[in-house]
Amino acid sequence: MKRAEIPQYHESATLSLDQRQALHPLLQQLPDGISEFTFANLYLFRKNHNYRISKIDNDTLVIQGKDGENSFFMLPFALPSPEALQTLFADLVSMKCVSEERAKILSQQDYTVTEDRDNFDYLYLRQDLSELAGRKFHKKRNLIKAFISNNAYEGRPLLEELKDDAFSVLEEWRSGRQDQGDYEAAREALELSEELQLCGGIYYVEGKPVAYSLGEELSCGRSFVIHFEKAVGTYKGIWQFVNQAFASILPEQYETINREQDLGNAGLKKAKSSYNPIGFIRKYRARLPD
Repeated sequence: MKRAEIPQYHESATLSLDQRQALHPLLQQLPDGISEFTFANLYLFRKNHNYRISKIDNDTLVIQGKDGENSFFMLPFALPSPEALQTLFADLVSMKCVSEERAKILSQQDYTVTEDRDNFDYLYLRQDLSELAGRKFHKKRNLIKAFISNNAYEGRPLLEELKDDAFSVLEEWRSGRQDQGDYEAAREALELSEELQLCGGIYYVEGKPVAYSLGEELSCGRSFVIHFEKAVGTYKGIWQFVNQAFASILPEQYETINREQDLGNAGLKKAKSSYNPIGFIRKYRARLPD
């Protein structure tokens, strides 16, 4: 497969699968663990955020995007020269997904830097989510016990031959919602799970597929990020069961599990906080000073 060339800024190109071979290994080695900075995440949400890529200063990767009318850029690997950085800030409204280390540097350069709390990634110890030990997880254990007691269940690795079952979960999940949510990205993730090297588990009740999880490793292989988790039906405790069941089969090499953002949604914030995160992958936005 011929690798797509990445043009120099101000030109740009859409993300394509044939760029994965070059970008995926580099993104995997990023130490900060920002969930947006995996090739799969960037590719699957390229339409949602209107992602385009280019290079500035010859080799510094720039990811441009637009949320509604608000343009932004992201720099996964490095800051370019001060002159090139000024060009980006002059052309685009803000810099998004700024790590804590970069936030300090940009603050020292007199850019306006603010916390992007809605996009903080929730970080958990893998062992906490797999064992749910102690009083703080008492309610979670009771809900899982209710699910196990009331249902004949089975969990299996989400292999190629079980994709149709995962698709049926996703379609049923969508049919019960008033909005599309991340349906398109989730569907494409299943379609391209082998190409993108996404790993997951799928869960059944009395032979019917009712839930699945799908994600990948990041942060130099020390963490695992859950990109998609879907469940259907009115089974009491199913969400808690799937969360614990998938965490329990992840290899011990993963110290932490990243369950991504709450996006400012109060319900998601409450649910994610209830699992007692050990902290956050903090992200910032930077702008030109007022």
